Amino acid sequence: MYTEEDLASAVRAGIFSADTAAAFRHHVARQQPVADEEHFRLLSGFNDVFVVIASVLLLLAVGWIAGTLAPWCGGVAVAVTAWGLAEVFTRQRRMALPSIVLLLAFVGGTGMAGMALLAGAIADSVLVTVLASAMATAAAWLHWRRFQVPITVAAGTAALTGCVASLLLAALPLLRDWLNLIVFGAGLASFVLAMRWDSSDRQRQTRRADVAFWLHLLAAPLLVHPAFQQLAGPGGYSGVAQALLVLALYGAIALVSLCIDRRALMVSALAYVLYAFSGLLEQYGVVSLGFAITALLIGAALLTLSAFWHVCRVAVLRRIPPAWQAQLPPLQ
Repeated sequence: MYTEEDLASAVRAGIFSADTAAAFRHHVARQQPVADEEHFRLLSGFNDVFVVIASVLLLLAVGWIAGTLAPWCGGVAVAVTAWGLAEVFTRQRRMALPSIVLLLAFVGGTGMAGMALLAGAIADSVLVTVLASAMATAAAWLHWRRFQVPITVAAGTAALTGCVASLLLAALPLLRDWLNLIVFGAGLASFVLAMRWDSSDRQRQTRRADVAFWLHLLAAPLLVHPAFQQLAGPGGYSGVAQALLVLALYGAIALVSLCIDRRALMVSALAYVLYAFSGLLEQYGVVSLGFAITALLIGAALLTLSAFWHVCRVAVLRRIPPAWQAQLPPLQ
């Protein structure tokens, strides 16, 4: 199976002309059913799974053995080993799933090493968290410069979010009462960054679309969790009005998902909808089947939306300003 990156590489190498590659893309598009799809590369074959299992075993062993010398040594050993493995399986072999696992191991190992090393030298735990998050962010940046694995930008953004949030809470302890707002702000910033990557590749033919996918996956829980938690209040979802508000909010999320042609927001919010309506049914005596009935209705609705995703996108995009449409993925 050939990817857009492979095709672009062949054009750069002079194997195909740009016109031939464009004609090939057009031919393949005509053979496929009309639908808006959300592609991202995860597996190139079962060998990816094999390499991931072996890599995880090796990283666990290296971290365990090195950690007996000093806690920070385990993190350093994991980070160094992950970088070395990435030179083979990411840079040379271009294996998708191992690249993701090795990136997370490198960034996580760097963060853990920084946390363990700084904890012994600095008494302030918040400052330790800030510095360790900054180290993890720098590690993600270095990894991106070398390997350009799409998930790296999301990993770096997550580490930077932790760093900034820790700084804010350390500088202004009263902000702990506004933690949901901070998380929502971080999600909004991640969403804007994801949209910038998306708008730079509206046809979704390069790895920039994959970068946007992982950023949307990061932004989704950061946006959804504070919103639904604030809606629930201290007593949880306890009435019909709250359940209807949850449904209305999920409908708004569905509209946004249709506009940007991304499903991560809907998936992240799904658990809250299931919880709210199953709890509501239990209040009305449907105790044993509350969750099952809710899952049946929502599952059927989501499958219907998936089947008519393209039709729904057409209906939604025709009702938004042309200037906005110009920044969104086009209809296929």
